[in-house]
Amino acid sequence: MTETSPDQNRASRKDTDLGRLFSRPAFLSLTIGIPFCIFKVLFGISAMQTAQNPYFFGVGAVIVLWAVTDLLMNAGRLVLDIAHKPARFEYCSIAQIGRFLKMPSVFLAIDTLITFAIICAMLWSGWITRLGFSGSILWYAATTLNLISLSVVSLYNEVKNIRPEQVD
Repeated sequence: MTETSPDQNRASRKDTDLGRLFSRPAFLSLTIGIPFCIFKVLFGISAMQTAQNPYFFGVGAVIVLWAVTDLLMNAGRLVLDIAHKPARFEYCSIAQIGRFLKMPSVFLAIDTLITFAIICAMLWSGWITRLGFSGSILWYAATTLNLISLSVVSLYNEVKNIRPEQVD
């Protein structure tokens, strides 16, 4: 067994604290869930604005309703986590369906795939250019928050893999 110095113990505690922070529902809701909801809302609004027929407008309205539902679920998870209370619901409606089927993680991954497809659709359709000032600010804020947090967590995990004896 190797001795660890007080500085190594302190560094290890900080890394463990970071690991716990990155897996907390408040962090996940703030950096993944809420930005994903913003992408969905803006996509739904864009679909409604460009609708050539009532069907397309209805699809956009359903997407907005879905996104607002997910936004409320993420906000609930965030608030409950800050209050140190357990949530009895998932981060999004699709994962909630998965919870009933005893596989919320699979359905959360499906929601992630759908959201990435929505982001791609916004970019490739050119609808992103129609967001207007407020929509663009929301899109950029959601993108920045999501990508920077993903990068920080990836960096943390890579450092943890290089020096596993000092983390967790």
